[in-house]
Amino acid sequence: MIAVYPGSFDPVTLGHLDIIERAAKIADKLYVGVLINVSKAARFTAETRLAHLRELTAHLPNVEVAFFDGMLVEFVKKVGADVIIRGFRFEISEYEMQMVTANIIFGAETFFIPAKPEFSYISSSLVKEIAARGGDISGMVPEIIGRAFSDGIGS
Repeated sequence: MIAVYPGSFDPVTLGHLDIIERAAKIADKLYVGVLINVSKAARFTAETRLAHLRELTAHLPNVEVAFFDGMLVEFVKKVGADVIIRGFRFEISEYEMQMVTANIIFGAETFFIPAKPEFSYISSSLVKEIAARGGDISGMVPEIIGRAFSDGIGS
């Protein structure tokens, strides 16, 4: 099975990494697809996010990190994926279900992986907000991401 786990990963959180590691156990090949979310202000450049993800997933031989723009279903077709992996924290939103339905219409199935309880409160938006206010994000992001925030990298 070939899978795609898409996201902006701005920044990569411990929750993202947990989903990647769990998805890598069930997929023969997992593409982590990094995209630019035009509806959100980016903290890190796409190149920085790709570099972070590649470093953080280097121990997973069946994981490949790649940038894509445009429609997710086109990226899914390009890499020959069978499924899209989506993580969720508390519930699956109406918007998420609309995306899943649209993806089905375009021929891509979606598998949901629930967040582990210890990661269920973490979102990239929350991390950025706490960091902007000088708060401690060390329990929410990998060490290299925490250093990148404190060093001002990628902004």
